[in-house]
Amino acid sequence: MSLNVGVLSIQGDVEENLLSTKTALDELGLDGKVYDVKTPEEISQLDGLIIPGGESTTIGQLSFVNGSLKVIKEKIENGMPVLGICAGMIMLSNSASDRIMGKTDQPLLNILDIKLERNSFGRQKESFEADISLDSINIPKFNGVFIRAPSVSDVGSGVDVLSKFNERIVAIKKDNVIGTAFHPELTPDTSLHKYFINLVKSFKN
Repeated sequence: MSLNVGVLSIQGDVEENLLSTKTALDELGLDGKVYDVKTPEEISQLDGLIIPGGESTTIGQLSFVNGSLKVIKEKIENGMPVLGICAGMIMLSNSASDRIMGKTDQPLLNILDIKLERNSFGRQKESFEADISLDSINIPKFNGVFIRAPSVSDVGSGVDVLSKFNERIVAIKKDNVIGTAFHPELTPDTSLHKYFINLVKSFKN
């Protein structure tokens, strides 16, 4: 069994996620390929998808224009695991507002019933690193890299909180969908990517 994992490569931390995912597959001893994907045709072939950090408005609008947003939503609704990082978590939500700008009108996937605030910890210059824990998925300590990070202020039914930092929710999960406010691909620790790959493996089985 070979896994096909894609990283949405419209904009953002694509290379870093390709590398982390390949490393995770190697460390787990699993057969699989990691692709950078853009088009609906490429996305339709996947067993799992990572939506990387970047500029969520740009990623959303370009995905909407080329038709891939619709395919991503259909695949997720049919059970395909997805890891949304920073901007990716914003894209998975059903509403997003900006701490500075207020409510944002951007294309969203409407998968997670969460209240989300963009730039929750401040702008680029307020980026920071902090140790967090994701105990419920057996990752007791993880170095979270927060860059213009969002946070979740409220979760709806079926959404589990995986991690909090300073009382703000920074990682969530619903079924096969994971969202993180921090960037796991910017640390050498692949435990979160490995967790995601195991979800993909279970889904493919």
